[in-house]
Amino acid sequence: MLEDVRGRCLRCHVLQARDLAPRDISGTSDPFARVFWGSQSLETSTIKKTRFPHWDEVLELREMPGPPSPLRVELWDWDMVGKNDFLGMVEFPPQVLQQNPPNGWFHLLPFPRAEEDSGGSLGALRLKVRLTEDRVLPSQYYQPLRELLMESVLGPAEEDAASPLAVLEELTSGDCRQELATKLVKLFLGQGLAGPFLDYLTRREVARTTDPNTLFRSNSLASKSMEQFLKLVGMPYLHEVLRPVINRVFEEKKYMELDPCKMDLGRTRRISFKGAPSEEHVREASLGLLTGYLGPILDTIVGSVGRCPPAIRLAFKQLRQCVEERFPQAEHKDVKNLAISGFLFLRFFAPAILTPKLFDLRDQHADPQTRRSLLLLAKAVQSIGNLGQQLGQGKELWMAPLHPFLLQSISRVRDFLDQLVDVDGKEEPGGPGRALVPPSVTVREGYLLKRKEEPAGLATRFAFKKRYFRLSGEMLSYSRSPECQTRSSMPVSHIRAVERVDEGAFQLPHVMQVVTQDGAGALHTTYLQCKNVNELNQWLSALRKASAPNPDKLAAWHPGAFRSAHWTCCLQAERSAAGCSRTHSAVTLGDWSDPLDPDAETQMVYRQLLLGRDRLRMKFLEDSTLDTTPEADTEKGSSATEAACPAALAHQREAAARLLEVLADLDQAHEEFQPQEQRKVAPGPLRP
Repeated sequence: MLEDVRGRCLRCHVLQARDLAPRDISGTSDPFARVFWGSQSLETSTIKKTRFPHWDEVLELREMPGPPSPLRVELWDWDMVGKNDFLGMVEFPPQVLQQNPPNGWFHLLPFPRAEEDSGGSLGALRLKVRLTEDRVLPSQYYQPLRELLMESVLGPAEEDAASPLAVLEELTSGDCRQELATKLVKLFLGQGLAGPFLDYLTRREVARTTDPNTLFRSNSLASKSMEQFLKLVGMPYLHEVLRPVINRVFEEKKYMELDPCKMDLGRTRRISFKGAPSEEHVREASLGLLTGYLGPILDTIVGSVGRCPPAIRLAFKQLRQCVEERFPQAEHKDVKNLAISGFLFLRFFAPAILTPKLFDLRDQHADPQTRRSLLLLAKAVQSIGNLGQQLGQGKELWMAPLHPFLLQSISRVRDFLDQLVDVDGKEEPGGPGRALVPPSVTVREGYLLKRKEEPAGLATRFAFKKRYFRLSGEMLSYSRSPECQTRSSMPVSHIRAVERVDEGAFQLPHVMQVVTQDGAGALHTTYLQCKNVNELNQWLSALRKASAPNPDKLAAWHPGAFRSAHWTCCLQAERSAAGCSRTHSAVTLGDWSDPLDPDAETQMVYRQLLLGRDRLRMKFLEDSTLDTTPEADTEKGSSATEAACPAALAHQREAAARLLEVLADLDQAHEEFQPQEQRKVAPGPLRP
């Protein structure tokens, strides 16, 4: 939970539910979850015809400063006609959220009022809740730390031991490392220094590696940063490469299985065989289906060199050069290719095939049969990414029928990797949005409900019309259908704000507004309704990311609508009245698809550095009697090795002192802000 002048923000990860009560005539339900925290509420998407829904959706809610509120999660059965049916609820008091955040299965309870309890077992809901609290200061307080971070990537990485990045490498682990890697990549992307940042980390990792077979195989900060970089910059490229085949797998729902221990011959009767089906028949049919899917995937990948973002190609070029310098021996000639394919195939393409919803390739998770098919495809893509080095090894010998196809693919992949790094030029610094949203690439599309311009006398439900929207780095356009040639559009460069709309404004949920400015300086508002909160968050994120570099962004907005001669939010009677709430640049997804937010990113880096402050002080400043003679080096080991000469030791002590001074200044800024928050200063930019 980030806490700033706007209040607290709580993240609730709604995973799944089981054994829900059947509320429909079919013996199932159409469940969705509604989360309440303070005065705010959000809903998940609705999963049709199931008593075992799997959402895997993250909802974030805000509340104003003050005592924290309890968290309540209700499950409902959606009905097209009549009222929705209550399925059960769970509730957690504030002290539980703060001291022991819920993570697991919880029995659903009835409403406290007996008349609303339908009786019987209500099933169980699985939740994971994380409650953290932080304060994000105004931007100028983070500038010294940002400058230190930027300076550190431009120096000699292998000899650097006291920079902020070197300290972070030693401290972070597990889930924290992935979150930190995402923040760092976004921070350096915004400064146009993503290439030097990745080069800095990979050079340090390569210098530490003695066995080339283990290079980048661990979840180090370098590995995680490259992985998050691919997600941040390469997602439109990934969608272009994988989406056609992924959609085919979901739509065709073919039964595929190579493992004899998992074959279900009863299910294969749907496949036309002469005589009773056998394992051999199933294996042959599955092999044909798998190669039928893998062939187009491989063809698209090896033919996609020109469509791969230049920033990714440059990062891989630097990576390959670094690995080649470290392992020049002939027996290690494949290591330079494995380093690239390990990231591109094993950490990018294969995970996206395995879990397409997490990479925004599909709106829902796969059913069990489709999930098994995706797993087989992902394993094959992993084998291709390993350049065939581990074929025939390990426990999965049942993959052997696929080996001839995989071996034939290796030479094509090597040629593809050679072409991928054959690129000239350097990374161009620039605005964060333009770097992340290519002008001509469609980054999001789908049906939304658009409110007609100035609907006179129409009921609200008739004022919104269904339109198909496409967003690229240059244009937000819409038409009656995807095939329709008549399209209306608004340039992304004209967008001045993208914000949520209060549910009470139109008595409708999941509405957002896009505020644009025309050439004459007049502002226009377009209201769009999404089908659920997940889709709303994704459109908010995509639009804010695309419009991030735009000048003259609005500082304030109206969360309501101008209806019946007044604003529904603040009741002002002038349509041109100044906004009553501050605008936002971030969004609530908490992952790679968020827009850049340098202040929140630097705040997290600062918090991580605090964990290593004492270690840094002891290592470089308090031990002022470090002896740098050869004899002392032998006795003291690695600590003295890092300071092999007095000049290097002096440089590291100077860098450590600068970093500690910056951290102390941020400590003081946080201490001075706290009393102001306790006095409940009115919203606005705070100054200590």
